[in-house]
Amino acid sequence: MSYFRELPDLEYQSPLTDKISSTDYVRVKNIFRRVKLRDDLSKNLVLFNKYQIEEGERPDIVAEKLYGKADLDWIVLICAGITNVRNQWPLSSRDIYRFSEEKYGDELNATRIYETAEVKDGNGRLILPAGKVVDGNFTIPNPEDISQTLNPVVGISNYEYETRLNDEKRSIDILKKVYLQTFLNDIRKLTYYSQSSQYVNSKLIRTENTRNQSI
Repeated sequence: MSYFRELPDLEYQSPLTDKISSTDYVRVKNIFRRVKLRDDLSKNLVLFNKYQIEEGERPDIVAEKLYGKADLDWIVLICAGITNVRNQWPLSSRDIYRFSEEKYGDELNATRIYETAEVKDGNGRLILPAGKVVDGNFTIPNPEDISQTLNPVVGISNYEYETRLNDEKRSIDILKKVYLQTFLNDIRKLTYYSQSSQYVNSKLIRTENTRNQSI
């Protein structure tokens, strides 16, 4: 992931016991210098396309497919609003099965929730849409014979439930390639440093060395 190459550096006085002198500095990435996509921009249809993550695709695979560079996977993640790949990126079919099996054990195929099945009358008019969460004993009048009732309920197992949640993660927003360079330029403007007392250059600041004070 090239994201960390985009982050500027920070030098601070060395805390290491094997430092040569009091003027030694340690150079690290400033991980606090980061950005997120504005919430209102994610709704801008001009900038983004909807993308359906395919089975087994990783962020780097998506970046290679769409931008021609696998190390732009961090742009895929930022635009999708993903901060924790482990929890927010969809698992493969094999991995979601393993995850569900470990989570539920012998209750893997036990009923998690009940949902309505679609019901139409004899003229094809919709009486009850599918997918509404209900109790297992939910009933409605039979549209063909109101003296009778129907129990249009389908049980959804724990495994099916987890698979659905996983599949919902597959639809993400992807920045259109035509805006990629502009996006990179804007990211750099926001993360790089401006002039200050600690400024060395646009990608480096140096903290004060309290061990090297003149008397």
